[in-house]
Amino acid sequence: MTKAASAAAKDFAAAGVGGVHLAWADNNGIPRSRIIPVAGLADAAGRGVGATSLFAVFDSHDAITYAHDKLSTPSGDIRLVPVVERLRRLAGQPALAWAPVRQLTRDGEPWPYCQRTVLEAQVAEGARRGLEFRAGYELEFAVAPAGSSDVLAAPGHPGPAYSPHALVPLDGFIGALLHDFAANGLQIGQLHAEYGVAQLELSLAATDPVSAADDQLLARQTIHAAARVHGLAVSFAPLVGLDAAGNGWHLHTSVRRKGRNLLETGKTGQPDGDGAGYLAGLLRDLPALTAITAPSVPSTLRLRPGYFAGAYAFWGVENREAPLRYVPGSALLGEGHANVELKTSDASANPYLALAAVLAAGMAGIEDAPALPEPIGDDPGGWTDRERDVRGVSRLPANPAEQDAALVASPRIAGVLGDDLLGAFRAVRASDAAWAADRTADEIVAAHLWRY
Repeated sequence: MTKAASAAAKDFAAAGVGGVHLAWADNNGIPRSRIIPVAGLADAAGRGVGATSLFAVFDSHDAITYAHDKLSTPSGDIRLVPVVERLRRLAGQPALAWAPVRQLTRDGEPWPYCQRTVLEAQVAEGARRGLEFRAGYELEFAVAPAGSSDVLAAPGHPGPAYSPHALVPLDGFIGALLHDFAANGLQIGQLHAEYGVAQLELSLAATDPVSAADDQLLARQTIHAAARVHGLAVSFAPLVGLDAAGNGWHLHTSVRRKGRNLLETGKTGQPDGDGAGYLAGLLRDLPALTAITAPSVPSTLRLRPGYFAGAYAFWGVENREAPLRYVPGSALLGEGHANVELKTSDASANPYLALAAVLAAGMAGIEDAPALPEPIGDDPGGWTDRERDVRGVSRLPANPAEQDAALVASPRIAGVLGDDLLGAFRAVRASDAAWAADRTADEIVAAHLWRY
């Protein structure tokens, strides 16, 4: 890779690029990076760049927790090695390029806390079983004038939701997003004004899972840069206000064997066979999945009935209140379009860990074939407790303690992380929970507004 990195460095330098972001996401979903001079790219590709091992135990507020035994001192370094084939010049920051990294030990061995490596292992396990996955993100975010402290008090567009008129004041920003995404190698499916206050949504094209996680990080960098140029700030936080619609980062996945989409609609109008097993596996481990895919304290505040966020554990066919929303194929789109959308997912999730957990749960379902209950087309939030009990519908974890209990209770999801990463992840979540314990819900939302 050093030869390819050297060639890329020459091209970048000739084009006026001065530095390269080496980027990853921590256990709070927060992007972190080191910038290196473009002349150092080849060396970084061969030997990596040093960083503290303590990034694995940063919490959402940049506090370092030493509660995880194996990272309980300020000593220790790792190496950040850029994934050269994913190098991109940043169209919105033309003096900089960008690449995701793998986190290795000082000796160049896999580091057990590297989230990208965890996802790569799940993809490899799928290939061993003859399975190929596709994944894509929908990203929701709110827009405000740069320097704003409150999106609700200073919304970046006036609405109405889904209206072209709402986007007219953002015309320059929208144009920059379309241009910069294409230039950065990111394909947008659609972009529109969403339902929430000053909210936008864009969808990224489905690709292989590791590229999908990389693309999510690159998309954030692209959006932030375009917003800054146009005097705006964007918030990807799960909530921008307690009564406002939240920002979900909905995760779509599908699974194929020998080119056939296993989620194709069967004779009953829903997946059957291994496709049903994949969906049932996600449903079985949904409480533990949510502890990974929506892990922050404001995440638990977002998962409320009636907000299309997914508050109860069930699945439905095109039901936007369902945390697992099955999207069937059709005569127009083709059966290969079928996928399942996880709505209990947001920007506070590490995208590599989120996808790794989803794939593991789905593969376990294919292996074990748990029973898939009937889909639900209503909002169980409006049912009585007895009605939910009859249908086997339970509330998803509603606070950090419940999320932690669900995570450790699932050997499948906890096992994906491994003991070391699981310990660090739980320590970070506990640190966040302790920070939030003496704060009001409004204070919690405000503190996370610009973290992602």
